[in-house]
This record gives sequence, C-alpha cells and structure tokens, in this order.
Amino acid sequence: MTFRIRISWPAGHTTATLEETPTSTALAGALPIVSTARTWGEEVYFDTPVSTAVEAGARQVVEPGTVAFWTEGDALALPYGPTPISLGDECRLASPCNVLGALDGDPRVLATVRDGDPIRVERAEA
Repeated sequence: MTFRIRISWPAGHTTATLEETPTSTALAGALPIVSTARTWGEEVYFDTPVSTAVEAGARQVVEPGTVAFWTEGDALALPYGPTPISLGDECRLASPCNVLGALDGDPRVLATVRDGDPIRVERAEA
C-alpha cells in the first residue's frame, strides 16, 4: 500500500510516493506538518512531530530523491545530491535513516529550497 504527500515551500513544490512502513504510517497521522527547512549540502531536512526507531533496512547512502526519516533528529531528510560527508556524487545521509519512498519528479527541484524557508507537508490528492 502506498500514499502520496505534497511538499511545498515559497519557491516551489513536489510530491512523493511513500511505502507503508511504521514510520510513514506515523508521519501520515501527523499531517499536515509545517516546519522550517534546513539545508546540508544538497539535502533538505526539517523537523517533524514524529519520533520513531530505526527500522530494518535503514540506509545511509541513498539515491537522489529518496524520502528518508532521520530518527536521531525526528526529521524528514530529502537528499538530491552530495552532502558534506558524501564520497563523490553519492547522497550520504548523516546516519542510517528509514527509507519511506521517493519523490515523484526531478529531485533537483529541491535546490530552490533555502535554509530557513517555511515548508509544509500534507497528503496529496489522488
């Protein structure tokens, strides 16, 4: 079972398809979420009201456009390119994160998010 979310900020928006996992289920129950975007290299992340444990299958190196949950920071992490700890062009997260799904379109749209931007996550219409 999957569901879609819409992520929006002042300069744009994107949607993502999430797989059903314990973390994504908790996230769905907290929607809508309004937070403040932070950037770390080519990654956008932001606080959520969700707190969950690391799941089996958590990964530190992911594909661009992965929707991940950083359990150490109770934050959604949206990498679209290298971070300060990446080796080469990989997307290396700060620590292993729960993988929830992927952005539906080009992840480079996240390059328009500025540190400190308001960001909103809500369930997307089918």
